[in-house]
Amino acid sequence: MHQHAQITRVCRDCDGFATAAITTGTRHHDGSRATLRVTCPTCNGTGRTALAALARTGR
Repeated sequence: MHQHAQITRVCRDCDGFATAAITTGTRHHDGSRATLRVTCPTCNGTGRTALAALARTGR
């Protein structure tokens, strides 16, 4: 019997790459680089979005 693949909704704002490390260009005292960890505010760092609720517009 055929098995269907589960459809995962990828976040349209981050394309599934929900967390990024950004190098600031400065270094710590031990010589390592200072980085910022930024997460996507739309999906809260999960990379996926919930199913959109159907909204009826018009009359």
